[in-house]
Parts: sequence; structure tokens; C-alpha cells
Amino acid sequence: MEKIKITFPDGSTREYEKGITPLEIAKSISNRLADEALVAKVNGVVRELNYKINQDAEVQILTFKDDEGKHTYWHSTSHLMAHAIQSLFPEAKFGVGPAIEGGFYYDFDINTQLTDDDLRKIENKMLEIAKEDQPFVRKELSKNEAVDFFKKVKDNYKLEILDGLDDKNDVISIYSEGDFTDLCTGPHIPSAGKIKYVKLLNVSGSYWRGDEHNKRLQRIYGVSFPKKKMLEEHLQLLEEAKKRDHRKLGKQLGLFGIVEEAGPGLIYWHPKGGRIRTVIEDFWKDAHFKNGYELIYTPHVGKSWLWETSGHLSHFKENMFAPMSIDDQDYYVKPMNCPFHIMIYKSDLRSYRDLPLRWAELGTVYRYEKSGVLHGLLRVRGFTQDDAHIFCTHEQVEDEIIEVIKFSLYIWKSFGFENLKFYVSTKPEKAVGKDELWEHATNSLINALKKEDLDYQIDEGGGAFYGPKIDIKVKDALNREWQMSTIQFDFNLPERFDMKYIGEDGNEHRPYMVHRALLGSLERFMGVLIEHYGGAFPTWLAPVQAAVIPVSQTFIDYAEKVVNELKENDVRVELDKRNEKIGYKIRYWETQKIPYMLIVGEREQESNSVSLRKHKEGDKGSITLSEAVSKIKNEIINKSIN
Repeated sequence: MEKIKITFPDGSTREYEKGITPLEIAKSISNRLADEALVAKVNGVVRELNYKINQDAEVQILTFKDDEGKHTYWHSTSHLMAHAIQSLFPEAKFGVGPAIEGGFYYDFDINTQLTDDDLRKIENKMLEIAKEDQPFVRKELSKNEAVDFFKKVKDNYKLEILDGLDDKNDVISIYSEGDFTDLCTGPHIPSAGKIKYVKLLNVSGSYWRGDEHNKRLQRIYGVSFPKKKMLEEHLQLLEEAKKRDHRKLGKQLGLFGIVEEAGPGLIYWHPKGGRIRTVIEDFWKDAHFKNGYELIYTPHVGKSWLWETSGHLSHFKENMFAPMSIDDQDYYVKPMNCPFHIMIYKSDLRSYRDLPLRWAELGTVYRYEKSGVLHGLLRVRGFTQDDAHIFCTHEQVEDEIIEVIKFSLYIWKSFGFENLKFYVSTKPEKAVGKDELWEHATNSLINALKKEDLDYQIDEGGGAFYGPKIDIKVKDALNREWQMSTIQFDFNLPERFDMKYIGEDGNEHRPYMVHRALLGSLERFMGVLIEHYGGAFPTWLAPVQAAVIPVSQTFIDYAEKVVNELKENDVRVELDKRNEKIGYKIRYWETQKIPYMLIVGEREQESNSVSLRKHKEGDKGSITLSEAVSKIKNEIINKSIN
């Protein structure tokens, strides 16, 4: 029998017979691994455990501990949920049911408005079906065969999906588990019996394909785990996440609002939110000047030729707002800042001596998002990007990438995010630019990460059509990952806009263009920041850093003296003059999550001191006014992360 060589993630190799499956490989390593195995990565592609390997390959057995394993487990659970719904509601028609960050969902169309009791019934049915331990069986069909199948079950949603597929280039597959069959690309776990613990979290409305003009479906969110303890810990995490929901805290703390009748997805920064935004912007601007950037400002609208030249009107039009006619010409509000920065670049003849140029802008852009996907600060229609573009020579690009990586680490650590993950996204199937440009750019990204001794993962084919990129994900206090920073090569725009510089040889050359966003957008960053800190911001970021609270009206004059002392030292402070009991006022300011309360009464007035309270820590004792001011001021200056 012909032998093939299997290489494992640690670099070790073994020989197996041709046609070996990942499950058989797992069994050859240990019974425990075989029992925990869910899928396998074969030459970078996630495959099912019964996939036959017929040539030398790199193989990684994936369990629930691996992201791809977890993703597949949750995707398979969404199919199990659909099976249970079909059993309980035979008239159900199904939309899509993907795995998402933290679980899965499925959209479906039934005549019954589901309640919490219905969710429990579906849960129980899922576990009942899982005990039958039916395998997930894949079958590939022609487009006509798939259409015939879903016509028989009268599922128009699947037929609409099929209508958008190319019967020549798209592989069309269905998966069956017991008597339930679904349109799906896979992969799936071996059988439903591996799904042990399930919790259906809630049901909400969703428009088919996110379009409010389509029928409103019901969407069930859920999560599943192979061990009971994992589920219990996850549910505790969800409870904490509810408390930290930025929409709830934004209202409670007076940070921002959304006025639906004035326009959904548009953010109103209230005074306290405006204070935090100002602090963030001032820090951002100062850091950029220190790192060799110049700040620029560009218009909010531009003529249509800009977006035709950039390619936005051909590739991005559905996400742009409708044009406005001015002087018989179409203008668009900008969805991105890039073309405007290029206009500044092209305003003068550039030499290699001028490069690199590093230009940054807090530029507000507008994108049309369907109402069904809008979500607080995290998904909006108008937002301010912390945008920057670097124009450089081919020789400079690697050093520039290294500096951007260092800069991003500094920025995120300054805001209290220590856990970052890096992903290099490579050339997709449909791309512009010569192969040698892609290779050079991709290697520059990888070399920069290696030189900084940073671990990274490769996202094969995940780059934009115009260049490879580094994506940076940050983990918050609840260990949730957020996609935030991007360092993006672009071969497309320099070519489309005919950008040039005069090289040392006296000839014209095409510059490299690097798009770079560190925080992503101020709106989304603020949402993440609120949830990371649960609204209890570090002192340097807090909109109100201290409240001065007199124990009675008798001590208002001394309280005002304390307030003035704090203001003179640039502390954001409020005086609580309300004629309320001291306990009531303390409880109120605790709900406002301000870092410090300075309580003053007769003893404090006589000794020129304050009674200091720290958020969540309570009474810190009596200290002199100068000591209190110094303590708070030092935390602000040092940007301490509590």
C-alpha cells in the first residue's frame, strides 16, 4: 500500500497509508484525542474527520479548544436546532444558520411567535435528537438537483440562495442529520451525539438578508458546549456582559444617544461622552505628532468621478448613500477618506526625498447599513475613522509597517488592552496587482511581525482585492475578541489615480500606499471601551474624575474651595449641592462610576482635608486636600490604568 507523509503542527512527521482519515490519525495518537476531535485542518483547510488524505499533507486535529473546532461545533448545533424546530413546527422554512462569535443563530419562518417556553421545548428536543447520535452526512448536488429538492419541501429561502449560486463554479452541497436536510457548505462534526449541553438564549426579529423590505423572520440565538462546566461559565460571562452593555451604560452615564426619528445609526455624543471623546482625540493627535504624522482635514462630500476612479461606485455602491445633485453634477458623501488624501498627494510633485509621507485624519465618513444590522455604537451609519495613509517607496515599506505595529501596541496598551492577536490576510482569488507586488507586500507584513517577535496567524485568501493586510484583534476584560486595527496595502488606488514620485534615478515611480486605522472608528472604539471597563473608566479617561460632596449645606463654601483647587489642577470635577442625605448622594455617584468622591464636613473644613472614596473600593480615609489633588492629578498625568 502506498505511503504518505503527515506533518503535525510541532513539526514531527509520521507515515500512514494513502487514504487515511483525520479520525484514524487521531486514534493513532491517542483515544482521548480521537474522542475530542471535531474536525481537522488539512493543508490549511478545515475538513471533516472522514476526509480521505491521498497525498503528503500538514494535519492538525481540531478540538473544542481550537477556534475552528468551536466554530464547527456551534455551526453543527445550529443545524441540530433547525432539526428540532422542524420536528416541533413542521411548517417551518429556514433562512441561514451560521456560527458566530460566542455561539450560533438560525433564522426561520413559522406562523407561531415563539416564547421562552418554546425555547425550552426546542432545547429539550435538541438534546433528545442528539442522543440518537445521527451522523452529519454530506452530499454534493448539481444546481438543478438542489433546486428540485428544495422545491419539494417548498423552502423559498433556500431557493433564493441557490438562485445566486453559479452552477459551474460553486460546489453545492447538502447535509443530512437524521431526517433533517439542509443546504450547507460545511464542514460539520461527525455526529449530533457530540453536542452535550445547549442553551437557547433568546429569540428576536430579523429581516431576510438584513433588508427591511423583506419578510421579517424569527432568529434564535444559542450556544453549546461539550462540558457542563463550560456552559455554566459562559452563562455567567453573558450575565456580566449584559451589565456592561454599552447601550445601557451609555444612557445611564449620559454618554451618547441615538434619535431614531431623526435618523437611525447616527450618534449624538452627549456632554459626558463628548468629554471622553475630546480626551481620546487629544491623546491620539499628540501621539501622532510624536510618531512623525501630519494631521490633515478633508471635505465630507466629493464629485462622483472621485468614487468612479477609486472603484467605490463599482465595488461599494450598495454601502454608499444616494448622490446629491449640485450644479448638475452628482456628489456623494464620503464612505472613506482615501481619495481625498490622494488629492492632497497629487497637489504637488513628489520626490523620493519627500517620502515617506504619513498623513492622519479623524475623518467622519458615512455608509449605508441596513437597519437590521445597526447596533448601538458598534454598527452605525456615520462614524469617525482614526484614519491614516502612508505613502512610501518599496524600500521603505517594511520599516514603515514595523513602526505602525509598534504604534498600535502603544495605543492599545495606553487604553488598557494588553492581549492582542495578529492576522496576516493574503491574496484572494480575485485580486488586482502583479504577483510580485503581492509577494513583496505580504512578506513585508510577515517580516515586520517576525522582527517584533509577535505571533501571528495566516488568513489564506482573506486580503482585500487590492492588497494584503494585518488585522489586529484585541481581547477585552470578558475575554471577547474585537476586530479593531488594520494595516492594509493598496496597489489599486495608486494605479487608478496615477500616483507618482520622482526616484533617485530621475524617473517616475509608483509609490506604495498603506491604509492604517488603529482604533478603527471612535464610535466603535467607544462602545468597546465602555464594555471593557463596564463604564468605570480609568481616571484619565473618566468624563467626571471627582465629585465633591458636602455632608450638609453648611459646608458648601469649603466644598467650592475644594472644587476650585481641583479645577486649577485640570481635574474634571462636579460639586453636588443637592440638599439630600449624604448616603443618597454617595450611592448616586457610585452608580455614575466616577473614580473619586471627596466628602467634606466640619472635621475636613477645620483641617483643610477631605474624606476620600474610591469607586468600588469605598472609604480610603481622611487625607489633606493637597494630597488628594496630587493623587488624582498623578493618575491623570501618568494615564494610570486601574
